[in-house]
Amino acid sequence: MADSSFDIVSKVERQEVDNALNQAAKEISQRYDFKGTDASISWQGDKILMQANGEERVKAILDIFETKLIKRGISLKSLDAGEPQLSGKEYKIFATIEEGISQENAKKVSKVIRDEGPKGVKAQVQGDELRVSSKSRDDLQAVQALLKGKDFDFAIQFVNYR
Repeated sequence: MADSSFDIVSKVERQEVDNALNQAAKEISQRYDFKGTDASISWQGDKILMQANGEERVKAILDIFETKLIKRGISLKSLDAGEPQLSGKEYKIFATIEEGISQENAKKVSKVIRDEGPKGVKAQVQGDELRVSSKSRDDLQAVQALLKGKDFDFAIQFVNYR
């Protein structure tokens, strides 16, 4: 019998992020506490730019955006937001969406699988994803349960289960 396998990836649906950003922008434009503050959130190339005329307001914009991401099922571990920076009269926060599993993060995950996972489970790095294979599907499900219980500092999803 051939090995069963699945891939561990860290992907974010760009359309969902865009929807969350648009919802946050709409809420900011409608909320009374943001009237007349030049508060906004928008794409700036690959980054997300949040700006307002006060540090607390720009942090509130970030909070609104994070809430919208959660409602859309996007892990906040994939959002990398900087600190508020004063630029002229406005405070700005630049945020990026992290995708893909880096080499060192893939090594962390494969070490956890090797050390704590069932015997006979193999993990190999393939670009920005990790392929986990085993003869037993039960072992693969045990690995998924093990990894869901771990708190990594990056988001992971399981795809291509076969």
